[in-house]
Amino acid sequence: MSKLEAERYARQIPIIGMDGQRRLSTSSVLIVGVGGLGSAVAFYLTAMGVGKLILVDEGRIELSNLNRQILYSSQDLGLKKVEVAKSRLRKLNPHVTIETYDQPLDEALAIELVKRVDVVVDALDNWESRLVLNKVCVEYGKPLIHAGIEGFYGQIMTIVPGKGPCLACLFREVPRTSQRAVPVLGAVSGVLGTLEAVETVKILLSMGKPLVGRMLIVDLLSMDFRIVEVKRNPRCPICSKIAI
Repeated sequence: MSKLEAERYARQIPIIGMDGQRRLSTSSVLIVGVGGLGSAVAFYLTAMGVGKLILVDEGRIELSNLNRQILYSSQDLGLKKVEVAKSRLRKLNPHVTIETYDQPLDEALAIELVKRVDVVVDALDNWESRLVLNKVCVEYGKPLIHAGIEGFYGQIMTIVPGKGPCLACLFREVPRTSQRAVPVLGAVSGVLGTLEAVETVKILLSMGKPLVGRMLIVDLLSMDFRIVEVKRNPRCPICSKIAI
């Protein structure tokens, strides 16, 4: 690690150690969705020095994105999200490699990318793709950080195959909210996205107690944070064949 890099990360090295910082610099993370959640996740993982990020998003920047998607500005309207995100993140930290895919996530792409990374982050806004990603992560044994948001509310949990439930244990069908544009207070995206970034680092560095088998439910209107224990479904079509 160079002197400049050590200075860049000087405020977090006392927490994770020099070895932890080196581990981050050799780690890779797939972020699917670079909207409200994904912008915050990508921003902080880049700032913290995760070595490689793979970003997947087919969208172009719209005016209605700008209340919550912090990587974009008014000058970026109509541009591809992943291209603008890559440019912003490289300016933030040139030591991080950014790879992008401007296409929708299907199972073939999920398999191709999940195999190449250490951790996967679900920053999606549709359940069809989310459940595909869950399936592939379980099949390939890769940790998946899930979060969802609506209004003042959010939820987050971590799926580690073989150590707890997967998303299909909780959601056997695509929720009806997947068919509509979900209203979100801008800063709520930042709160949940930042929590996803923290969970990602905990998994990469084997630190603390990740939200495996536990869902954190956040009500920012009342500032109520509570954890709900989540049980594995022994008949889950996705993860029931994996031994714990």
